[in-house]
Amino acid sequence: MNFIKTVVVAGLVAASTSAFAADITGAGATFPFPVYSKWADAYKKETGNGLNYQSIGSGAGIKQIQAKTVTFGATDAPLKAEQLEKDGLLQWPMVMGAIVPVVNLPGIKPGELVLSGELLGDIYLGKVTKWNDAAIVKLNPKLTLPGDAITVVRRSDGSGTTFNFTDYLSKANAEWKAKVGQGTAVEWPTGVGAKGNEGVAGNVGQTKNSIGYVEYAYAKQNKLTYAAMINKAGKTVQPTIAAFQAAASNADWAKAPGYYVILTDQPGDASWPITAATFILMHKTPVDKAASAEAIKFFKWSFEKGDKMAEELDYIPMPEPVVKLIEKTWTADIKS
Repeated sequence: MNFIKTVVVAGLVAASTSAFAADITGAGATFPFPVYSKWADAYKKETGNGLNYQSIGSGAGIKQIQAKTVTFGATDAPLKAEQLEKDGLLQWPMVMGAIVPVVNLPGIKPGELVLSGELLGDIYLGKVTKWNDAAIVKLNPKLTLPGDAITVVRRSDGSGTTFNFTDYLSKANAEWKAKVGQGTAVEWPTGVGAKGNEGVAGNVGQTKNSIGYVEYAYAKQNKLTYAAMINKAGKTVQPTIAAFQAAASNADWAKAPGYYVILTDQPGDASWPITAATFILMHKTPVDKAASAEAIKFFKWSFEKGDKMAEELDYIPMPEPVVKLIEKTWTADIKS
């Protein structure tokens, strides 16, 4: 099933809905939509219970859970402990994945173009404006690059993908950090805005000489040309699950209040530099306790039976010790 097409057409996960009393409703990040949709479809088949998830971006997902209009919110930009406390929310990581630069350059195959974080920052700053700029040619001496202008594509909505992408650019490019910084929404120096990972993927797919950033499953499903990256160790790496796992292996979830961990620009020769986790937000004292209990059943099922499905889409499942920590958190903090 092409889950990305479902998002483009429908704008939400309608992979499964049901008429039972405690419908699970969620909203937020587009980053994990492909895997949430796959899990929801399998869960519906196995249990008959449904999930309705609106793929509307992390910023909107946070607002909806704060407003108590959904059972859970989803965000790739984790909330800090003080914000969670203020809003009476519980947060945990559900799965990990990676963000990749994608380009539309005729004659260039996936993984052939090499970019660095500093160069990527300069492109998004509007300093590097043509594909045959000396800085790009220096990293790609064997490629034939056009002299055409670069069309920069970025998110127009509040986005956890943007949070992690701009966090990485802030670590890799000093001028980006000073002038733009990190956030779910930033004052972009240049570029064309598109809504959701699906919007950026669609825009890049249709626009010659463009560049954008998307969660890796979107690049794969839409057959986009992704770039290789030079990581913190100075090694050129391809976006593979092994490279994502190498970056994720540095995470110390047990010591992080509210599981607040950012996985960008991790050390290690094999690490993919723009790796990220995606998080679930729920109220500690839920408005609808039956729906909340049903959501926890779905998340528990996803942890127990969803790893293979996640890996098939090149996401990284949460390690078993972390899952055990999360399950203890549910028991201790959610009032049933």
